[in-house]
Amino acid sequence: MNSEREVFLSVDVETAGPIPGVYSLLTIGACDVADPMQTFACELKPITRNADPKALEITGLSLDRLEREGLEPVVGMREFRDWVVRTAGPDAISVFVGFNAPFDWSFVNYYFHRYLGENPFGFAALDIKSMYMGAAGSNWAQTRSSQIAAALHPTLKDDHDALHDAQYQAELFRLIRKKR
Repeated sequence: MNSEREVFLSVDVETAGPIPGVYSLLTIGACDVADPMQTFACELKPITRNADPKALEITGLSLDRLEREGLEPVVGMREFRDWVVRTAGPDAISVFVGFNAPFDWSFVNYYFHRYLGENPFGFAALDIKSMYMGAAGSNWAQTRSSQIAAALHPTLKDDHDALHDAQYQAELFRLIRKKR
């Protein structure tokens, strides 16, 4: 049996579109689920000019501004990796937690591998939607953020700011774990 400590890190991203490589990862927000004031956030320079206008409208992000002010992706991913390792500590497994984790994890994984050659989270992520479905005995259609929030009554809200959303997700995760 593996006795390593698990550290759950809530991660949210904002992107320029639906798939990594074709569209850019624009912002990363993360927090320690157990200590949501322990945070990481960064904005990245786009790697392509491809953008879904709806994605940019929802986030309020500008590719032009990020081109000028964002971090080079290799720098941002190095800083994120260092935060993950420092936050989890040397004796722990870092667990990526996300709301619709497959989406966020796909961008984070792509960028970690493209720019650093490895992903400190490994090859898996914990999805809050799936976790809620199992804990609540709900069906997939009942795992929308608004429906989960109505059932769990979190104090935070999502607003498409990656850090705020990571903290909101961390609260949902803690509330779901209390249900067991």
